[in-house]
Amino acid sequence: MNRLLDKFLGAFSSDLAMDLGTANTLVYVKGRGIMLNEPSVVVLAKDSGKLLAIGAKAKAMYGKTPSKFEAIRPMKDGVIADFDSTSKMISYFINAVKPQRFALKPKIVIGIPTGITQVEKKAVIDSALSAGVREVHLLEEPMAAAIGARMPVSESTGNLIVDIGGGTTEVAIISLNATAYSESIRVAGDEIDETIARFIRSAFNLEIGIFEAEKVKMTIGSAHPLDRRITTKVFGRDLVGGLPRSIKLSDEDIREAMDEPVRAICDSIRRALEKTTPEFAEDISNRGIVLAGGGALIKGLGARIAKELTIPVYRAKDPLTAVARGAGRVLEEWDQLRKVIIN
Repeated sequence: MNRLLDKFLGAFSSDLAMDLGTANTLVYVKGRGIMLNEPSVVVLAKDSGKLLAIGAKAKAMYGKTPSKFEAIRPMKDGVIADFDSTSKMISYFINAVKPQRFALKPKIVIGIPTGITQVEKKAVIDSALSAGVREVHLLEEPMAAAIGARMPVSESTGNLIVDIGGGTTEVAIISLNATAYSESIRVAGDEIDETIARFIRSAFNLEIGIFEAEKVKMTIGSAHPLDRRITTKVFGRDLVGGLPRSIKLSDEDIREAMDEPVRAICDSIRRALEKTTPEFAEDISNRGIVLAGGGALIKGLGARIAKELTIPVYRAKDPLTAVARGAGRVLEEWDQLRKVIIN
């Protein structure tokens, strides 16, 4: 009866899947695919709490707002840090993709980190419900990423997925539509950005913004020596004179700065291999490791992991959208894949 009711309601609503990320939020609409990919940033009026900008427009204002406005990232380490702002952000994104002809509230599938608490899970559910959905289903991000990467998660074989997002790195071994092993560490894209900013501040007396650090990571950041040297110009405020200044940095400079968080990610994968069964270890050795998430785009990361662990490493197709595509596939193939939902 519930299944028939769900199908009836689904015919008159536009069900959604969401990758509610620390850095970016992606929304998948059933039957239409990924319809939204925006930075998880909002700008609010401090006195009234009124939402002034969201997504790419809000990110462009980050660090540039007058004192009466506040630009914030409401997600921290993969979980909700500011409930009210997150609710407003989710509601805005849902309304941005929801066809107006559908009057009924949608069902939503949301990807979450494996290591979050029951309180943090409830915050995600309550935030989505307050944004106007009829029901909320939670899906662990590494499972979503593995499904999005088309790994054979329903087979009795070990699939090792590493999803490196903005706030967390999720390492999981998946078999028979369930997680056999998982670890979530709060070392990921944001931590790498902050490490780069600290390095530039310490080594060059130059203070840069967090999104400038992100740009440096994306442009010249690498985890393994590259075939050729690459450089970029970095802008910031001189800590001695207080005036704007720019410096030129190479991939070698930034590789040194990134070494600690990259090593933490490698160590997390090593722990998964050490703690799994010999049978899973053999499967993974033969099949390799799959990287997903924005961190998978870091130059040389796959080569670094493969060198340290002597296991082949592959990058998912379009790793930035793997979680959203996986959650969307669960939505599209609900009867077959609903067993991976955790609530």
